[in-house]
Amino acid sequence: MASVLVVEDDQFVRSSLIRHLTDASHTVRSVGTALEALREVAHFHFDVVILDLGLPDLDGAEALKMLRGITDVPVIIATARDDETEIVRLLNAGADDYLTRPFSAEHLAARMAAVLRRSRAASGDASSQTVLRVGGLTVDPLRRQAELDGVQLDLTRREFDLLAFLAGRPGVVVPRKELLAEVWQQSYGDDQTIDVHLSWLRRKLGETAAQPRYLHTLRGVGVKLQPPATASPPSP
Repeated sequence: MASVLVVEDDQFVRSSLIRHLTDASHTVRSVGTALEALREVAHFHFDVVILDLGLPDLDGAEALKMLRGITDVPVIIATARDDETEIVRLLNAGADDYLTRPFSAEHLAARMAAVLRRSRAASGDASSQTVLRVGGLTVDPLRRQAELDGVQLDLTRREFDLLAFLAGRPGVVVPRKELLAEVWQQSYGDDQTIDVHLSWLRRKLGETAAQPRYLHTLRGVGVKLQPPATASPPSP
């Protein structure tokens, strides 16, 4: 079972989450403010954080940014906000999943299980993989660091997982369903999730979908990562 931090200021919602999680045999700590959450993750180990956005001292989006500055713990946003732009922004900012209220205890349990599988799989894979090199791109799964031409890339947790998965299969076209299953640990999902992360990853690699260097999308097939093509030598 997991160690869970619930960050929620509404006492009724907070008590309900604690009850459901405790009934599922998880160990739960809870706080009502962003600053308390930061203190908790600085002093205790958690397997997952469930974060509300409407906190009294700091907006949850800013709290997420601060959490990502000190920990890679998986974060599930659980909120009443359902604006698609906001959801995409928070996923890009490092959230591992996003749940819109109302949701059932079973739905939360399934999302938590998926996030924990991803986190544990990434930890297990990192311990056994060597540094991956594709052209000028270097990916170190153990240290969770990536460099492009010697310059370290500032990647979110999900961006790194996506890049590392593709870098481990250079030149291989990976179907979107496989990306969802292996990187997101989901058997189904919206292609927009993949597209958003690919777009942000391309930006950090200094390329675009129209002018790809490393990341190539084959419409209707999948995605592959390969070193940039070298220019052909001039004809004699």
